[in-house]
Amino acid sequence: MTGTLSTPTSQELTPDQLLQAYRVMRTIRDFEERVHEEFAGGDIPGFVHLYAGEEASAAGVCAHLDERDAIASTHRGHGHCIAKGVDVAAMMAEIYGRSTGSCRGKGGSMHIADLSKGMLGANGIVGGGPPLICGRALASKHKGDGGVAVAFFGDGASNQGTTLESLNLATVWNLPAIFVAENNGYAESTSSSWSVASDDIADRAAAFGMPGVIVDGFDFFAVHEAAGEAIARARDGGGPTLIEVKFTRYFGHFEGDQQLYRGAEVADARERLDCLKRFRARVTDGGQLSADQLDGIDSEVAAAIDEAVVAAKAAPKPGPDDLLTDVYVSY
Repeated sequence: MTGTLSTPTSQELTPDQLLQAYRVMRTIRDFEERVHEEFAGGDIPGFVHLYAGEEASAAGVCAHLDERDAIASTHRGHGHCIAKGVDVAAMMAEIYGRSTGSCRGKGGSMHIADLSKGMLGANGIVGGGPPLICGRALASKHKGDGGVAVAFFGDGASNQGTTLESLNLATVWNLPAIFVAENNGYAESTSSSWSVASDDIADRAAAFGMPGVIVDGFDFFAVHEAAGEAIARARDGGGPTLIEVKFTRYFGHFEGDQQLYRGAEVADARERLDCLKRFRARVTDGGQLSADQLDGIDSEVAAAIDEAVVAAKAAPKPGPDDLLTDVYVSY
């Protein structure tokens, strides 16, 4: 079954839930904009892939998750980490390669993990997340703890054998697993129209006997609705779902990407489709929240990001004595 959900109402969400959703999206946006600026200064080592523009996906899905649940991410993982509750200051320190980082400065941007939050890790291997969440979902099924596992992956990873094998196993084992294909239109610089052999990635769900749903990734409420249905079904033993979220990423594939393969679509997305602007307009026009409430969150988040950057720059780097520690982690 593949379908497109109608835009849901926000009336079912409480003011506190709406404020938390906005806080998550604003934190992701400000974190990414700041990392973009800081990377240009030359103090951040390694590759950085930014998530800005895709905030509604991480926020809409993770709003339904709790301590029982786990997610696996991609190399573009900052947004997923923040939405699952990983500490922002520890993330910033990790990106700077400092010993106070979430992986003690040894993982960097592409490998941030926090098992205490159910964040199995960002992943430098394209298509590496889906097999991980099959294992976690299988464990929850056997334990009977009600947990679900979610894999975020890109349109490029949708073509990987690891992803297709995971979709198959999830149905064969009837796992509480959710597969979220975040389709920003490009696998690095290759358009999905050149590399994906179907009009929509969600169409592939039928081949694996699971529901496939397409949602507007600029609309938090659309993502929230689709994820809510899929996660509730998985918790009730109904098995896996493939959700395709479509949007535009605001920055290049990696920091430094000249983006010669893209045109005016980014400016149009920022101006006309942006998930934060749409969220603000909807909740203020509908009278659920005031502009002052949202402005207050903007100020709080900006201050937290400033503090995270200052603390990261002041923290020590791992020393030679740390070289062979944390190579293996038991969990």
